Amino acid sequence: MAGQPITTKLSVTDEKPSTNNLDDIHDALEFPTKEERETLRRVPDTVPWSAYLIALIELAERFSFYGSSVVFTNFIQQKLPPGSHTGAGFTHGQSGALGKGQRASTGLTTFYQFWCYVTPLLGAYIADTYLGRFNTICIAVAIALLGHIILIVSAVLGVIENSNGALVVFIIALIVMGLGTGFFKSNISPLIAEQYKRTRLFVITTKKGERVIVDPAMTISRVYMYFYFFINIGALVGQIGMTFAEKYVGFWLAYTLPTIIFLLCPIALFFGRNRYVRTPPTGSILLTAFRLWRHAATSRWNLNPVKMYRQLTAPDFWENAKPSKFTGEKPKWMTFDDQWVDEVNRGLKACAVFCWYPIYWLAYNQLHNNLTSQAATMSTHGVPNDVLSNLDPLALIIFIPICDLIIYPALRRGGLNFSALRKITAGFVAGSAAMIWAAVVQHYIYKTNPCHNSAATCKDTDQNALVSPLNVWIQTGSYVLIAFSEIFASITGLEYAFTKAPGNMRSLVMAVYLFTSAIAAALSEAFVSLSSDPLLVWNYGVMAVLASVTGVIFWLHVRKLDAQEDRLNNLAVNCVELTRGGVDAEL
Repeated sequence: MAGQPITTKLSVTDEKPSTNNLDDIHDALEFPTKEERETLRRVPDTVPWSAYLIALIELAERFSFYGSSVVFTNFIQQKLPPGSHTGAGFTHGQSGALGKGQRASTGLTTFYQFWCYVTPLLGAYIADTYLGRFNTICIAVAIALLGHIILIVSAVLGVIENSNGALVVFIIALIVMGLGTGFFKSNISPLIAEQYKRTRLFVITTKKGERVIVDPAMTISRVYMYFYFFINIGALVGQIGMTFAEKYVGFWLAYTLPTIIFLLCPIALFFGRNRYVRTPPTGSILLTAFRLWRHAATSRWNLNPVKMYRQLTAPDFWENAKPSKFTGEKPKWMTFDDQWVDEVNRGLKACAVFCWYPIYWLAYNQLHNNLTSQAATMSTHGVPNDVLSNLDPLALIIFIPICDLIIYPALRRGGLNFSALRKITAGFVAGSAAMIWAAVVQHYIYKTNPCHNSAATCKDTDQNALVSPLNVWIQTGSYVLIAFSEIFASITGLEYAFTKAPGNMRSLVMAVYLFTSAIAAALSEAFVSLSSDPLLVWNYGVMAVLASVTGVIFWLHVRKLDAQEDRLNNLAVNCVELTRGGVDAEL
């Protein structure tokens, strides 16, 4: 009743068969014995159709995001072509608008990335506490749509000719779009995985007569593989289409078409509103989690920093914080059981894993600015310089199904455990290799360009760009290696954030993962001075060294955690009770 305190109960089931915990989702399933869990091969389950509908929403949103942002570098960096009112460069010219140079371009695109990955924290808090994921996504779509409209204004006739005025409108569009994007990103990723409801291991017999274990964790991994697959279909089509729209029509069309495609988002949200699995908000669970940590840390503080670190990271840190260990009257905020404490512990371990991601994103972010600028200094043979970045989503579209259907099953059949943390480590290695490739290409650009170390600004007496004779397609190696690093690190990060978070903090933990990109964007500002001639070889070299060294240290840090992967994925049932005024709600 209104005005009365109510109880919200959250539960996440474990793998053990129990008649007390059976529900419609797990009824009539055969659960594995301990021996079967150790010996039977594991396979993913079928992905529910509602997840594909949500992936379609993500496809449209990513089409609009990447389709518009792929031309940002040229829009900011290059000058408006002589006599042009649209910015189109046509076959032998360079598209441009504001003419603010490469450093301004790198700075603004880096800010946009930072902003897009800071705002998910606010979107996650609003979703988990007040509105729920679905409602927050609807608001995010409305905000982002407004930002797209403002972006179009920055490129229309009468505005684009005034570079300073167009820049102001453009920056406003970035701020509004970034807010909508952040609210969207922190909630769409958990929402798609929540469409799969099973949480326990169970046994089936295949058509060939083989008994196998269906693993929900592997199913979530498959969900995110194809979620990323849809993301890159949208990114590929959007980027290719908009680079040609920019080059042969103008920036106004390159910003208008993504806005039109974006309108698919509210349509799909409306028609699927009664079909999605939707998790209601649960109140301020973040404060409860903080109080739990503070209680666990009691008596573990010490003036000796080494001793204090050991005590705060001791294996029994969370044990004394469990309600079953509490003597006397419990505080009012302790409305959870022992198992929820284990889930919070698991979620914090995931956040500790994410602390290493900013270094990976530093290397990945070269894809969106410096590699595009690098392409402009090579022979493109009529291909827009920013179309090469589409090799990344194209490679992902090709290799994601290959990894899911061929490579990963082959590794499992061979008894090789390519766990989540091992995939992430491989992602660092692949990212480092991509930067080494880019550094070598940049070295030969300087060696073959008529102006050598001033390749980006090299012009003849008629102010036509002079470029290296190297074919722009030699950049392919960098983009393919970056794509593999995404399969190993980026997709696995989404999976890890969802599977390790407490059920009522999934948006928040996902936002923490996304926030690592914001940290990387901020760190990138420290390297802006390296993002222009003649220091670009150093730029890519530094990124390669950072990614490789961090990958080694990362594995040394998480190898013990990797051994606990199966146990962490199958924690026992938890219950959290929150007292809130309002309408009764139960999950």
